[in-house]
Amino acid sequence: MATKIRLQRGGRKGYAFYSIVIADARAPRDGRFTEKIGTYNPNTNPATVDLNFDRALYWVEVGAQPTDTVRNLLKNEGVYMMKHLRGGVKKGAFDEATAQKKFDAWKEAKVKGFDAVRDQVAKSKKEAAAKELEAEKKINEAIAQKVAEKKAAAAAAQAEAAAEEAAPAEEAPAEA
Repeated sequence: MATKIRLQRGGRKGYAFYSIVIADARAPRDGRFTEKIGTYNPNTNPATVDLNFDRALYWVEVGAQPTDTVRNLLKNEGVYMMKHLRGGVKKGAFDEATAQKKFDAWKEAKVKGFDAVRDQVAKSKKEAAAKELEAEKKINEAIAQKVAEKKAAAAAAQAEAAAEEAAPAEEAPAEA
């Protein structure tokens, strides 16, 4: 039986959510599968992958062929790195403890990279929000200035009208 590691689509229209499954190569995409080894949610930023690492490594080592997308997900999670290191252990290049140390160092570097990206995204969002706030403050100041000018003009017109009413009243007694 030719075994594939593939994505099985779920979720609603316009909001895809995938299960990572082991299936017969002849089975349809959303059809029968042998085992579910994880989930993939591309809707989050960054995309969320929940993977049973040991089972994924087992299936890759026994020859299950992943699809292109799943291969990228497995590489990002370190399944192929661990397979490579285990191959070195089998050949006698180094022992199991060294392989685990190398994998842990690789994973730590990967996590630091993801953290740096998350921090950068959060920082850029905060800066964008600050810029929007400053722009909004400037717009509000301009609006407040226009309102103040209109109020001042209205007050001046009202004072002028009151002065005109008072002026004819003063001129009328002088003529009589």
